Amino acid sequence: MQASIEAVANKPTAADTALRYNGNMAAKKKTSTRKSPAKSKTEITASLIDAVCDRLSRNQRVRRTLPAKGRLHIDRQLPFLCVYRQPPEYEDAGTERLVKGEASYLIAPGAPQFHKSVSHLVKEIAHTLTAEFGAFLIVEIWATPDGGKANDPAVPTVLPSFSIHAEATGIARTVEALEKRLTKVKVLKHGVEVDVVRDGKCYPPDMGPLMTKSEARDIGCSFIGLAMPPVYRKPNSTNEFPLLARSLQHSLSLALRQTYFEFARSQTIHRPPHYHALGRRAVVKAVWDIDRQLAAVSNQFDYLLQLTPVNPNDAWKQFQRERFERVPEFHYRPLPVDPTVLKRELYKIPIERAEDPALQRLFLEKQEELELKLTMLRDRDTPRFLPESLQLFGGVKDDLLGLAKDLLNHAPHVRRGKRGADVSAAAFAKRAEAECDFYRQMCPDFKGKVQVADDVSGLIVSRGKLLINSDLSLPESRVEALLSHEVGTHLLTYYNGRMQPFQQLYSGLAGYEELQEGLAVLSEYLVGGLNRSRMRQLAARVVAVRHLTDGASFVDTFRTLDRDYDFNQRAAYNITMRIYRGGGLTKDAVYLRGLVAILKYVKKGGDLKPLLVGKMAVEHIPIIKELQFRQVLKPAPVFPRYLQQPEAISRLEGLRGSDCSLQDLVLT
Repeated sequence: MQASIEAVANKPTAADTALRYNGNMAAKKKTSTRKSPAKSKTEITASLIDAVCDRLSRNQRVRRTLPAKGRLHIDRQLPFLCVYRQPPEYEDAGTERLVKGEASYLIAPGAPQFHKSVSHLVKEIAHTLTAEFGAFLIVEIWATPDGGKANDPAVPTVLPSFSIHAEATGIARTVEALEKRLTKVKVLKHGVEVDVVRDGKCYPPDMGPLMTKSEARDIGCSFIGLAMPPVYRKPNSTNEFPLLARSLQHSLSLALRQTYFEFARSQTIHRPPHYHALGRRAVVKAVWDIDRQLAAVSNQFDYLLQLTPVNPNDAWKQFQRERFERVPEFHYRPLPVDPTVLKRELYKIPIERAEDPALQRLFLEKQEELELKLTMLRDRDTPRFLPESLQLFGGVKDDLLGLAKDLLNHAPHVRRGKRGADVSAAAFAKRAEAECDFYRQMCPDFKGKVQVADDVSGLIVSRGKLLINSDLSLPESRVEALLSHEVGTHLLTYYNGRMQPFQQLYSGLAGYEELQEGLAVLSEYLVGGLNRSRMRQLAARVVAVRHLTDGASFVDTFRTLDRDYDFNQRAAYNITMRIYRGGGLTKDAVYLRGLVAILKYVKKGGDLKPLLVGKMAVEHIPIIKELQFRQVLKPAPVFPRYLQQPEAISRLEGLRGSDCSLQDLVLT
């Protein structure tokens, strides 16, 4: 698939260089519409350079457009600059985007007439920032020659080769950090080769150095050159492989950030707490536009509410009258949107304009998830719905099924007579309102509401509102647990997300349900309310999902829960209805799966605070932490009441480093 890049032995002429870089220069010149920088008479002026350095000296962000489609972005005072110079003779497709996600980068014209002013700009930036940090690093990136099969990622004969160019001596640890991280890069699942060349030629072979060695020494500036194999485009062509380019940009950004981190800690007076702290804080306007547009699409429909039957109580009565022999008829709310039209709007969102690799990844995942949810709403109550649900939420694997059955057998249900003094829907709503008042006193922006309704099943949190079925009745022992679950977790993370700059954190990052429900069930344990009945319910949902995907009917699954696992008929109906709604919704398996995941996270010492920032998946935790290090995201402004209680804190600490199982979480 990939191949190593041949080193260039001799310094070429200008004509040779063009041929060496694209192998088919004449064809490119015919097809390229890019205006040659050589025709531009615009210069990088001394006044622009002075203005840039003045802002940097005051630790202000710099974002300037330069001649010939150049760009300078420096987020804040940082001890590094990533440079890419555009070749003057041909279209170097895809290389420019590799540096755009960095907190400090320069895209400059590489034509000879610009060399003096570009060099002056770089020297003045380095001089200004060296005064702040004591040293400065410039990493210049360029593409190695297109070489047909040698750079074709579809030909796995020889691995792609990255070449690191550095001085013969100095910054050895920094170069080693870059080499170490680059060896972890994958190109279409294949590894790469990384060569370190101590030749001192830290610049493209057809361009001059940005400053002389004596100038660099006087300023306190170090250089690293990185020659990249252009596997992100078709050989001898301007046609890019966008997904491969995106993946490579993400990997390269991590490698560069760790390089900057090592340089900062070993060569400067700067002591960043983590390499993520050297990432971008400021984001381009396009990021906010993308976030807003994705949220606008998401806010046009309520996915779970649209899949929740509006007649759960009437359907139960019908099921009873039919002696549990016939599937009850469920009715749903009319769709408030046309899924096809909304999909068109969704895919008009220009996510590729987000320069930040981490944010771009989050946006792409959300775009794909919204498209699938819209497809499921379109296919509601049809045979197509179940396969789509499996794609979104997954099914039940054998290990999870085995765990669920163990829980059901470990905690058998003992039928009792009629319970006394159950809490009604109205009474629970009053308690939930009081809980919301507690959080409103902590933060006025917490605006959770509670509503009792006939057309919902059980409890549902929808867009910052807790909806309670009017027939709800629950034992007093479950009230505190459900308040922690619904208000202290679901409503709290919704409003914490609303108080972040990114709207995705309240609407939910892609695949957030598993971690969100796992955290909510964990909160039930922390307040002492995760009892035997609740654990059996979670396990039964897993068994029911497996029955569904194995082809069992609604009636068959109901009978299994009723007869084999000794659930009362109304409880068995409620579980079965949740699983079979819409045509087969496998979401309810995420409760137990999520509890397993969050328990593993806590036992390894995982901190719950980052999980309260908003609604996210387990795989997003590193990205959320990264964005917090970069000060793009703030700490969660509202903290759950249950994590302020000594008993809950004690239970949480008791889990850390333990070997407890899910059975050990059952308190009563």
